[in-house]
Amino acid sequence: MLEKATALQGEMSRLRRIIHANPELSFREYQTAALVADTLAEIGGYTIRTQVGKTGVVADLGDSGPLLAIRADMDALPILEANDAPYCSCNPGVMHACGHDAHTAILLGVAHLLRQSYADDKWAGRVRLLFQPSEEDVDENYISGATAMMNDGALAGVDAVIALHVSSDKPSGRFMFQDGPSLAAVDSFDAWIRGDGAHGAYPHTGSDPIFMLAPILTALYAIPSRRINPLYPSVVSVGQVSGGATTNVIPNEVLLRGTLRSLLPDVREQLWADVENALRLSEVMGGSYELEIVKGYPPMINDAEANGWMRQAAADLLGQDVVVNTQFGMGAEDFAYMTQQAKGAMFMLGAALPEGPARHHHTSIFDIDEAVLTSGAAVLAETARRFVTGRL
Repeated sequence: MLEKATALQGEMSRLRRIIHANPELSFREYQTAALVADTLAEIGGYTIRTQVGKTGVVADLGDSGPLLAIRADMDALPILEANDAPYCSCNPGVMHACGHDAHTAILLGVAHLLRQSYADDKWAGRVRLLFQPSEEDVDENYISGATAMMNDGALAGVDAVIALHVSSDKPSGRFMFQDGPSLAAVDSFDAWIRGDGAHGAYPHTGSDPIFMLAPILTALYAIPSRRINPLYPSVVSVGQVSGGATTNVIPNEVLLRGTLRSLLPDVREQLWADVENALRLSEVMGGSYELEIVKGYPPMINDAEANGWMRQAAADLLGQDVVVNTQFGMGAEDFAYMTQQAKGAMFMLGAALPEGPARHHHTSIFDIDEAVLTSGAAVLAETARRFVTGRL
């Protein structure tokens, strides 16, 4: 499988660069979806469905038996690219800054490999390829691409679902696995701290929301260290503070916006409650508040058995030394919705460039080592081949 994947390196790189040069935002992946569908049709053998979850593509291969799904996301981010590579974004202000271009190219490589396997091996199962829109954002109803595809039946009948995510800040070719809670639940909050406002020369005549802000920020940042059990991971971060318009006017409102991260349901609920408790300090100081919490993606729970399939495939194809068991962190992934519905797991694939500056995710200079397209496709395809031939 690795040898066959290596033969596809040029094709996967070509596809990745086309997608990278033509990035599209969440739920607007029209050209990308068309490229995926056309490529699958050229490969042949797949039953293809388009407009699944608005702009997603689903491809099925196999006649009967257990069904394994493999997912890749397709959307880009609203970032102006600063790289000077020949495949830079041709869409100013939009960029593939998280590796979804690579994920899509890898899964198209997997489509090639599994089509060959279907012709050569005796299958007793089925494979479904999920090319998902909108992992980075949600629609007006707070629905992301994973949920939208699931609402359109993308996981109907699926017994297990697997995926990968490139990691531009980890050594190229390293396969990273974590069982159980692996990425965080993510929630956001908007809070308005309100007072009366006043002339800056006469602060005693009103209540000052900027003055209220200081103890509220202290209370917010103390939640993980003083309210949550230190054995349970949690994060409270404020990303925006807005208030006032000039030097001598005390405003009547300050806006706070932030993110909450957790791995456990009880901790998640405690974060919501403690953020509200922190904002109640405004009432003690003569003001008031309004709080909106938007519940986001759940924590991603990696199934140990599904992880084991991919660990073994990676070790067999590339050697045990490339397989690492490690914590992923407090980022978030809407693949978590899929692992709630079916046995599932995602591994991280190191993809750091060997030279030059760090190319961190969600930055204007993000990029990856394209050599990992081969190993990523080989491991996913080999895992699927073992699944459908009963050799796990």
